[in-house]
Amino acid sequence: MQLTEWKPLEDEFSDFPLAFRKFGGDLSVDLYEEDSNLVAKMTLPGITPEDIDITIDDDLLTVSGMREEEQETDEKDYYSKEIRRGSFSRAVRLPKAVDAEATSADYKDGVLVITMPTVESEERSGIKVPVNQLKP
Repeated sequence: MQLTEWKPLEDEFSDFPLAFRKFGGDLSVDLYEEDSNLVAKMTLPGITPEDIDITIDDDLLTVSGMREEEQETDEKDYYSKEIRRGSFSRAVRLPKAVDAEATSADYKDGVLVITMPTVESEERSGIKVPVNQLKP
């Protein structure tokens, strides 16, 4: 019997963008409409709001940032190291026009919620959205 090297999920996700594969799928986005708002929800554990950048440019929402690298020491003997560090980015095409200036972003317990009021006009502009740290 011939043995082959096992590469879990490598082939199944080879068409995904590199940043998505690098972080093991934790850049998934729920995008839904609620009360005349588009809402994007992401889980980003271990990140501070200061390390998250959100921009809306035309019909593209982009969330990017940085997860700090942990200093490796000789005192630790890792058996596995799967928590990804470094920069990340995820872009989502918006299905409707939104008011970028009225957009808000809240971050609590590792969950980022971006609320974007929809508008009738097709006029769109680019803007950076500040992230608010909510108290637990």
